[in-house]
Amino acid sequence: MRINNWITCRIVERMNRFVVKINISGEERLAYINNTGRLLEYMVPGRKAYCIPRKNPGKTTHRLFAIEDLDGAALIDTGFQMDSFKKLVVKKEIPWLKDCRLEKRNPRLEGSVLDFLLNCSQRPLYVETKSAVLRGDSIYAMYPDCPTLRGRRHIRELTKHAEKGGLGAIIFIAALPRVNAFKPYPEGDPEIPRLLRIAAGKGVLVKAINIYFNPKTSMIVLVNPDLPVILDVEG
Repeated sequence: MRINNWITCRIVERMNRFVVKINISGEERLAYINNTGRLLEYMVPGRKAYCIPRKNPGKTTHRLFAIEDLDGAALIDTGFQMDSFKKLVVKKEIPWLKDCRLEKRNPRLEGSVLDFLLNCSQRPLYVETKSAVLRGDSIYAMYPDCPTLRGRRHIRELTKHAEKGGLGAIIFIAALPRVNAFKPYPEGDPEIPRLLRIAAGKGVLVKAINIYFNPKTSMIVLVNPDLPVILDVEG
């Protein structure tokens, strides 16, 4: 997936959950950020980042979508993460979803609205994607970096669905360069590792894919469509 018209900027400070002050060629602007995680390792003054102009600028003139990390950039924008996942499903680039086609965006499952509904060999598969852009021990993509009631609710909903015989999947988008595996981060939310182990035990697919943004090519790159998942962590 190509991202056009991006420009380099620098982090000044995070104003709130959705707004970051950035510096573009010496001029301070406000940028929209589509990620409600704390992102403390990235929201560092002076950190190099990547943004695109907003089509309908208001209070924010740009959209911050990636931040420099190692030899590439962490794709922090959850919208771009989901768009990438959608394209990979459509293009059959994820082997364990090769028999699936996209049925619907934002399907409702009981009391929750999830990200995708896929049709897999004539069976509905409810999918929730989660952004894993916290780097742990240099080599792990992790989630979450803060307590998430919404994340807990989604995992419980998919677990109940699986207990009734339905198909469900929680897919972590490890949007960082050079990671070897995904694992939950108990310090962010101690309930999440426990709930994921329960979900996996009930038949929910707990998977991860590894992508990142490469500024040299302006492309979101697929590194591993089946990144190893480690669930045996304390929490």
